[in-house]
Amino acid sequence: VNDLESAWRAGKQFGYPLMVKSKRLAYDGRGNAVAKSEEELSSAITALGGFDRGLYVEKWAPFVKELAVIVVRGRDKSILCYPVVETIHKENICHIVKAPAAVPWKISELATDVAHKAVSSLEGAGIFAVELFWTNNGQILLNEVAPRPHNSGHHTIESCYTSQFEQHMRAVVGLPLGDPSMKTPAAIMYNLLGEAEGERGFYLAHQLIGKALSIPGATVHWYDKPEMRQQRKMGHITIVGSSMGLVESRLNSLLKEDSSDCQFKTVLPRIGIIMGSDSDLPVMKDAAKILTMFSVPHEVRIVSAHRTPDLMFSYASSAHERGIEIIIAGAGGAAHLPGMVAARTPLPVIGVPVRASALDGLDSLLSIVQMPRGVPVATVAINNATNAGLLAVRMLGFGDADLRARMQQYMEDMRDDVLTKAEKLQKDGWESYLNH
Repeated sequence: VNDLESAWRAGKQFGYPLMVKSKRLAYDGRGNAVAKSEEELSSAITALGGFDRGLYVEKWAPFVKELAVIVVRGRDKSILCYPVVETIHKENICHIVKAPAAVPWKISELATDVAHKAVSSLEGAGIFAVELFWTNNGQILLNEVAPRPHNSGHHTIESCYTSQFEQHMRAVVGLPLGDPSMKTPAAIMYNLLGEAEGERGFYLAHQLIGKALSIPGATVHWYDKPEMRQQRKMGHITIVGSSMGLVESRLNSLLKEDSSDCQFKTVLPRIGIIMGSDSDLPVMKDAAKILTMFSVPHEVRIVSAHRTPDLMFSYASSAHERGIEIIIAGAGGAAHLPGMVAARTPLPVIGVPVRASALDGLDSLLSIVQMPRGVPVATVAINNATNAGLLAVRMLGFGDADLRARMQQYMEDMRDDVLTKAEKLQKDGWESYLNH
């Protein structure tokens, strides 16, 4: 747009709100202005320095989330994409980055495909940051491409096998590209933006850094800029952990004004133990005992498939977002709870048939194991919540060397216990053994 008349024509064609942008020196929130109506158009243009700056307008994108993909291209034109992240902005400046983005798999694949095609159409080797909009009608729109290491990729220093900075160097000098995948389940990056001018701003930033250093999984990056200005990027904090729920809770604790060290050490449950009634607790407590023995954080809840179906659906649907990795569900009689929960969560579900007053628990067992194809439930023996707990530990141990070692020790202790009993029986004879 070269004059107010062309801007008005664009407003009539695209509607409002309308995004007005500067062609030059537009970064970190600068060079963007939103006109919510035709009356606001002239003030938005003035705020950007007028038409001499070189202005253009964009139709407003009704996005659900802002996404980004860091893409690297080597000198041989080979291309690799990092996992899709969600970016949250504050006054048009990147404020928080969540990796990976909590979006449906199809959206993640589409975003990666758009980013790959965008970079394929450009020249050059190195890192490209592709910023995207996920719209309310399920589209992925290309917002912009930054041909450089980018805020949306800072988390890769701690969270990925190859950081964006190392990757950039590899690409530019022609070395093989590194693995862009994440080495931690979740990461969140928080930009340290200047909260005040001068010394006051430095003081506030250093206060936050001091608290961040007590957070498990947190790393502080301070850029050592000599001058503090309002909203200037002065550094960032990255927190990595076993789930997005965990790293978000630690960031939220950090940002609370009354936060203390003890809040940062909050451990979120990794296993959810649920049952339809408190009458199942005498059985399900054995799973909790096993998890306590192995120091696995867990929660125990009453969630009835029949009496509180809304609670059951809510629990099952939100469990993975809260950091739960496995659900152990105990039920008796019709025993619908494990299967209904498995139908609403992507997490593995272990069913525990609980012996009821009728049919000696066989009805519970058959109800749980007779799940339709596509809705799996791992099932243990009637009333054997101990094995459910042990199975959950083994599943977690796949990615946890300490748990694997502790499980190996548990198995060796069981073996030694049996050998001790066998030796005693052989030495004392069966009558003496029974009498003792």
